[in-house]
This record gives sequence, structure tokens and C-alpha cells, in this order.
Amino acid sequence: MLSDFAGDWLLERAIDDALTGERLHASGHAVFAPDAHGLVYDETVEMVLASGRRLRGTRRYLWRADPGGGIAVVFEDGRLFHRIAPDRVRCEDRHDCTPDVYEGAYDFTDWPQFQLRWRVTGPRKGYAMHTAYRRPGVSPPASP
Repeated sequence: MLSDFAGDWLLERAIDDALTGERLHASGHAVFAPDAHGLVYDETVEMVLASGRRLRGTRRYLWRADPGGGIAVVFEDGRLFHRIAPDRVRCEDRHDCTPDVYEGAYDFTDWPQFQLRWRVTGPRKGYAMHTAYRRPGVSPPASP
């Protein structure tokens, strides 16, 4: 249910880039804020590159109740990104963004902590990204 996600989350992310052989790490926070149609997901992270250089990044998605009973995650312009079936412990979906393919998997086994894995392939992309989410004050899960 959407309301279960509302509020603040801490996140840890690992990105394995198959094209460069690098493993990158990012940490930050996400806020799921209610709006008139569901939740707005705003993420802020800091990534450390292999060189030691630090980069900050942000991302926004809209989380909406899906007519099928789950959650539709959409871009700000209203295009569907993927769907979540939070009534299941694990769920998967795929997003085709020609020429790239995004294959995502959520794992809610340790709720209220959860994990999200993306495998992204395409002519200029090849990486796996693992993000672990937890509420502030909750002990972190195993490293992503």
C-alpha cells in the first residue's frame, strides 16, 4: 500500500559497471511525500568515484495507486516506468527504453527494510545496481 512507504528512508547503493569494471558506491536519503495523487519520491545521493571524486545526484518519481492493485512508478511527465506488487514479498518488472532494457526486482522480505535491484543493458549501458532502503534509526541490512 502506498501509505506504507510515506516518510523518510536512508539508502545505500552499489553499482557494478560491466563496461568499465568499476564498483561504485552511493549513499543518501529518499523522501516519499504525499501529494493529491499518491506519493512523490525524491532521492538525493552522494556517489564516490574510483578517483575519490564525489558527485551529488537527485532523482524524482511519482508513485501512484495502480488499477491492478499495486503501485505504478511513473516519471514526472506521466510515462510509466514500472509497477510494484507490494502484496508480494518479491516482485519484478521490466522497462524498455529503446535501445536499453531495465529489469528491476524488489525484495520486501525484511520489511520495513527493502531492496531494489536493476540490471540495465544496452549498446552503451551494462550495469547492475543494488539499493538497500531502511528507515532512520533501523539497523542497516547487509551491504549491497
